[in-house]
Amino acid sequence: MEKILKLGIPKGSLQNATINLFKRSGWKINVEGRSYFPDINDETIECALCRAQEMSINVESGVIDAGLTGLDWVAEHESDVHVVSDLIYSKVSARPARWIIAVANDSPIKKLEDLEGKTISTELVKFTKRFFKDRGINVNVKFSWGATEAKIVSGLADAIVEITETESTIRAHNLRVIHEVMETNTQLIANKKAWEDPVKREKIEQIAMLLQAALVADKLVGIKMNVPGDKLPAVVELLPSLNGPTVASLYQSDWFSVETIVENSLVRDLIPKLLKEGAEGIIEYALNKVI
Repeated sequence: MEKILKLGIPKGSLQNATINLFKRSGWKINVEGRSYFPDINDETIECALCRAQEMSINVESGVIDAGLTGLDWVAEHESDVHVVSDLIYSKVSARPARWIIAVANDSPIKKLEDLEGKTISTELVKFTKRFFKDRGINVNVKFSWGATEAKIVSGLADAIVEITETESTIRAHNLRVIHEVMETNTQLIANKKAWEDPVKREKIEQIAMLLQAALVADKLVGIKMNVPGDKLPAVVELLPSLNGPTVASLYQSDWFSVETIVENSLVRDLIPKLLKEGAEGIIEYALNKVI
């Protein structure tokens, strides 16, 4: 079958999380050795590994039809691409990451204006320059190849612009945040010409729908239980649900089978309450996709 779509998979810190997300969505991506072209169980897709920092450049140029990268790197390069879908997932948590400005704990720098004439180290160079230029603050922005937090400790910079999810690394380097620059999350982006192609667009939309479905399912679980008829109203009253629980009578019995979908975070408190109200045989099961 002819390949329809060339799909970019972010190489690096997001690679495993992305491959896992695709697996939950129905696509198995197999990366062998140092190959930049992983196998995928879809004859219409050709995969290519690409650094997230470069993905939007390659998508804009048409080298790749569609790919996953951060909003931050689209903004960094001011790439002219079509944003298909926001996909909030990461290697650490299912929440957006933040680019922040941090300084040493004992630094006299308290606010943005205090950075006038100072040196800032970051990987997000172009965006950082625009950020300070728009505010009329003159700074010296230097590119960081990595270990950005250490630039302050080693005296190579007065401040850093760095990405964080939990701020644990920031605190570990005895730094403090003075400003949040931007919030970012992973996005599925497409080349504009590819998006205008009906066949490619249909494939990209299929990918977007199923990735989103897998992300929604990751926050939910299904629960199923048996409930005696006289306890049914009290049990149903406890149950949050997308559209209301499914209730079915058991064969030749005054018991009922009750099934619903709930948020993962609620289950630990919900199950003891259900048992207290008379539910039995409670089963919790994972979901692959919710559409």
